[in-house]
This record gives sequence, structure tokens and C-alpha cells, in this order.
Amino acid sequence: MASAAFVDSLHEIFQGLGRIQTRRMFGGHGVFHDGRMIALVLGDVLYLKADDQSAPHFDALQLPHFSYLRQGKPARLSYREAPADLFDDAELATLWGRRAWEAALRAGAPKPAKPRKAPAKKTKKAP
Repeated sequence: MASAAFVDSLHEIFQGLGRIQTRRMFGGHGVFHDGRMIALVLGDVLYLKADDQSAPHFDALQLPHFSYLRQGKPARLSYREAPADLFDDAELATLWGRRAWEAALRAGAPKPAKPRKAPAKKTKKAP
């Protein structure tokens, strides 16, 4: 689980990108900008949204993919570990945040939230 302080610090780190929102998910946190998920936080590790177009930037720094075990086999999501330098450099954070945002845009429209079903009402049986 990511520490609250680490997740809270992302608002300041990505201030050059604009407003971000964070919410708990996947045992960690999702980081959103304008309704699109641009990053994932697990533990105190930040993973940025990546795609074929942005992959060379991650590859150049040998930044690993986010992966997990699914049914006993490794599975990768389209997120890569963020470079450590972005936590100390506002311009670099904005650059990497924009790359993640652009990858999220290229991925297509966000999936609409599934409506939650209202709990079934109990009805009394007639005597």
C-alpha cells in the first residue's frame, strides 16, 4: 500500500501538468488528469502510463514495466516505473506527466463508470 504522504506529494510534483486526482484502487492508487488515468502507485513506486510511442523514453533509462501475477503467470500493464529524477525537478515531472497524459489520450476514451445497483428493497409478504 502506498503511503498517504507519497500519494499526497504527487499533487505538488505534477503541478506543472495541472490538477490531478488520486483514488484508491488495485491495492494502491490511481492518478488521474482530466478523467484519464496517467499513473499507478503501488508501495511507494510511481508507474506512468506508457505506449509504443513513449516506450523509447522509458527504454533509454531502462525503466521496468509494471507487472503482476495473474493466474500464476506474469502479466504487464501499460505502465512503466517513473524516473527517480522527476521527484526533484519540476520541469522533468511536467515532461513525464505530459508523456503519460498523451499515452492515455492515445489509448482512447476512458471507459464510463459502471452504474452501481441499488440494494434490493425488502418487501413484506402479504399474510
